[in-house]
Amino acid sequence: MILGIDVGRVLITPGDDSRPDTSFISGSLDAALETPPYDDMFDVVPSLVEHFEGRVWIVSKCGPRIQQRTLQWFERHRFFERTGIAADKVRFCLKRPDKAIHCRELGITHFIDDRADVLEPMAGIVPHRYLFGPQRGRPPSGMRHVCTWRDVAKAIL
Repeated sequence: MILGIDVGRVLITPGDDSRPDTSFISGSLDAALETPPYDDMFDVVPSLVEHFEGRVWIVSKCGPRIQQRTLQWFERHRFFERTGIAADKVRFCLKRPDKAIHCRELGITHFIDDRADVLEPMAGIVPHRYLFGPQRGRPPSGMRHVCTWRDVAKAIL
C-alpha cells in the first residue's frame, strides 16, 4: 500500500472556497507562506504515514514558481517533521494527467485529490481514489468523496 496526496486545496486550504484558486497561487510570497493547512491535516496525516509505514508521496501539479512556494510552505510549517513524510518523497508535474504517470511509477494504491479530472486518469492504476473537500454533485464512479481530513481518517484508517 502506497499513498499519494495532492497539495493545493488538500493539504493547504484555499481559505475561501468560492474562489477557484488560492492566495497561495496569486498572492504575495508572504501571503502564500501564511496560507493555513486544512483543519485536522496535521492530526490525520501522521496517522496515515504510520498506517502506510512511511510509504506516502506528495504529488502536485504546478509550475516552477509554485513548486518553490510549495517547498517553502513545507519548510515554514515544518511539514515533514510534523507529518513524518520523508522530504525526498515529493514529485511535481506540469500537467494534471501526468499525476497518473507518477502513480504508475511509484505503485501508488491510494490517492487523495480535490479534482475529479485528476483522479479519472488514475482509473486502472490507483484502486482507491479519494475526492477531497467541498464538491458539487456526486463523485464519479470509482471515487469516494471525503469532505474533511476526519473523513479521510474514517475512510482509510
